[in-house]
Amino acid sequence: MVAYKWVVLINTTLGLLMATVNSTIILIALPAIFRGLGVYPFAPDAFVVLLWSLLIFGVVTATLVVSVGRLSDIYGRARMYNAGFAVFTVGSILLFLLPNGGLLGGWELVGFRLIQGVGASFIFANAAALIADAFPPAERGRALGINQVAAVGGAVLGLVLGGVLSAAPTVSIGSVAIEGWRYVFLVSVPVGVFGTIWAYRRLRETAIRQRHGGIDLPGNLTFGLGLTLLLAGLTYGLIPYGGASNGWSSPWVWSAILAALGLLASFLVIEARTSHPMFDLALFRNRSFAAGNFSALLGWMAMGGLQFMMILWFQGIWLPLHGYSFSVTPFWAGIYMLPLMGGIIALGPLSGALSDRWGPRSLSTAGLGVATAAFLGLLTLPYDFSYPQMAVLLFTLGCGIGMFGAPNSAAVMNSVPPASRGAASGMLTTLQNAGQILSLAIFFTVLIGVFSVHLGSSFSSSLGGTGLPAGNVPILSGTVVSDPTGAIFGAFLGINPMSIFLTALNGGGVPGWTNVPANSAVWNTLTSKTFFPGAVAPAFQLGIHSAFLFAAGLTGVGTVISWFRGRPYLHAEAAITTAPDRSSEPAPEGGP
Repeated sequence: MVAYKWVVLINTTLGLLMATVNSTIILIALPAIFRGLGVYPFAPDAFVVLLWSLLIFGVVTATLVVSVGRLSDIYGRARMYNAGFAVFTVGSILLFLLPNGGLLGGWELVGFRLIQGVGASFIFANAAALIADAFPPAERGRALGINQVAAVGGAVLGLVLGGVLSAAPTVSIGSVAIEGWRYVFLVSVPVGVFGTIWAYRRLRETAIRQRHGGIDLPGNLTFGLGLTLLLAGLTYGLIPYGGASNGWSSPWVWSAILAALGLLASFLVIEARTSHPMFDLALFRNRSFAAGNFSALLGWMAMGGLQFMMILWFQGIWLPLHGYSFSVTPFWAGIYMLPLMGGIIALGPLSGALSDRWGPRSLSTAGLGVATAAFLGLLTLPYDFSYPQMAVLLFTLGCGIGMFGAPNSAAVMNSVPPASRGAASGMLTTLQNAGQILSLAIFFTVLIGVFSVHLGSSFSSSLGGTGLPAGNVPILSGTVVSDPTGAIFGAFLGINPMSIFLTALNGGGVPGWTNVPANSAVWNTLTSKTFFPGAVAPAFQLGIHSAFLFAAGLTGVGTVISWFRGRPYLHAEAAITTAPDRSSEPAPEGGP
């Protein structure tokens, strides 16, 4: 019979793979899903639905995992993990069966993704803790390395699966027609059913539960509400407001952020004073634990939005310039991102195994250093880059992510007492997920901010020589410049934005506008595969380079923090079997 520790590793790896695949699968599949639901991307409320479809999964998991981790320490990690597998499967079934179309169907998509996120939070909060319970310290790095490959690689695999499955044809079974986009959600159902049954049959409680104490209700409420408001405020900061290209001038956005900061500050006060805290802040006295968490936050703030930025670059600029129609760019964007997953797979398990022998500091620090170098390398690429150069940089970045993830997770889990592993795993996952949401908000704000400033001159100069009447040039240019977010997201959703803008101007009775007949030479030039990406590419390059420079700064700071973590603080059960970190760094101050 297979040893119990391998049962734990295989099941939790399957669970993490399923959850992380679904965290990104709609990034690529959303154009097909919107078409299947009949959601018009340029409708007034469609952008809000689009953003929440992309973000709700991460918002829910970031908000819940710490609370779930604490509850798991009390009520049992295997039990809570099993429940998460079941809830996630129910959410996947509901998504596959989405009953309505239009914006109602879009909001149903958001609601059922929320259910998936609840289930995923139970999986995320307990996977690393279950592995730490099942494996001796000398083997944890290797086990967590395999687990981390599933967690990080699954996010990249989701991009590919989203493109492949969303392009699947409609299949008729009797009188029932199953549209291709529904396979995006169906793929998780058999995995979820199998994993749920297997987890209930084989997983068991092996850790000592924290039976004493009650639930920290004030801490849970202030943390959950505070983090939700913060992430919601940042999310709505991406939505155009009052004629601006983003929502940072909205009083609601800043009210939500300020209220969130107040609630999170109250959370810290409550946790310092309550006798049974949701999360033991004393754990941060351990330098290895604190450095592991903060370097993870900075690392994922830098790398979390990378996939989205790269998809915008591929779908909106590079692929159309190389002859791909806008309708097929979502599929190919996923394919061209594969080198990133290759790097993660190449070094994830290896770095985990090596950290068991050499300690986590050198490997995790080197991982963030490699990621920093890759971000700086991306700054050297033009918008119409040579793909082999891009592939090398994506692979290098994947290697950096793989080198950092497993050793850092092992260091964090080894630095806490066994009874606190659920809460520690939850905090690490929360910071990683919150970092990804913050990353998306920051990256997109930087991108659109710089893009908007330079778009006018870039676009106007491209209109010369197209045959467009002179009086139309400032009107068309002003229309595009006034909606840079719509232009970028139109390309992201597989739609040529120029056909949308021209159709709106032709039918809008705009003073001074001379209608451009459909299928005329001017129309065909402006709506060609290459005009829009060529017109906006110089401004886009400045924007995305600014985002990459910011990311390099974050990983650079994370590299320094990771280096100063010192040797890992090991509890009695780990002290004999785990090799010390081969460094001259003095041991950190006492444990938690």
